[in-house]
Amino acid sequence: MRSTLSKIAAVVTSGALALTLAACGSDSGSTTLRVGTLSDAPPSIYLENGRFTGYDNELLRDIAKREGFEVEFVGTEFAGLLAGVANGKFDIGSSSISSTEARKKTVTFSNGYNTGFTTVVTAKGANLKAVGSLSGKRLGVVQGSVQDEFAGKVAGAQVVRFPDYNAGFAQLKNGTLDGWVVPQDIGQKYLDQNPAVPLELGYTVEDKDTPSAFAVAKKNADLLNKLNDGLAKAVADGTVARIYGQFYKNTPLSKELQPGGQGLPVQNASA
Repeated sequence: MRSTLSKIAAVVTSGALALTLAACGSDSGSTTLRVGTLSDAPPSIYLENGRFTGYDNELLRDIAKREGFEVEFVGTEFAGLLAGVANGKFDIGSSSISSTEARKKTVTFSNGYNTGFTTVVTAKGANLKAVGSLSGKRLGVVQGSVQDEFAGKVAGAQVVRFPDYNAGFAQLKNGTLDGWVVPQDIGQKYLDQNPAVPLELGYTVEDKDTPSAFAVAKKNADLLNKLNDGLAKAVADGTVARIYGQFYKNTPLSKELQPGGQGLPVQNASA
C-alpha cells in the first residue's frame, strides 16, 4: 500500500510541477521564451529553410545565450505584434521595431541595435524622389509599421495597408501600387533578389531618434535588464558588428554599435 501511495504521490507531484512550469511561460526566468517575429523582411528578419534568422534574430539568439535563456520564434503579422507582447502572447518582439513614443505607450523597449532609413520603392523611371511627388499616389505599407505612420502623413497619398512585406511587393510588381514604403535595407534586398523587375529606390528619409529595439511587456523589468545587459556585452566584444556584417554587406554599422561604442540608449515612457 505504501508503495502504491508513493507512486500516486509521485504522479501527482510531477503533474503539479509540469503545470507550474507551463504557467511560467511568460516569465523572464523561464527556460524558453516566445519571440514574435516576421518571416519575410530580409536581411533583418526572415525564414530560411524552416529557421527564423536575420540580423535581429541572430543577435537575439546571442543575447539569450549570454543571459541564460532560450528563445522560440513564432511567426506573426506585424499589426498584432506589440499587442501580443503587451498581453503576454509573446515574451519578446523581434522585428526591426522602431522605438517610437507612440509604441512606448504599449510596450517597453530594449536599447537600440540598429538605425535605418525609410524608402519608397517605385517603378524604374517613376521619378518619385521628393516627398511632394508622392501626393496622389497609391502607397503600400505594412500595417502598423513606422512606414504606415510616414505614409499617413504624406499629403494627398492613398495608403494601402498589407499584413506583410511579400503581399505589398506582389502588388507593386503587378502595377497596382505607385510606391511601396519600406525600410531601405528591406527594399534593397527585394531589388537584389528580383533583378528582372524594373524597380528603383525613390524618396528616402533617415529614421532619427527611434532605433530598432526588442519589445517586452512593461511589467517585465527583469527581462528588459537581461536584454540590455546582453546587448551591451555584444557591442563591447564586437559580436554586434560581426553579426551585422553577415547580413548587411553594403550598409555601415552605426558607430555607436561598433566595439567601444556607447550603444543606442532608449528612454522608455514612465510607468
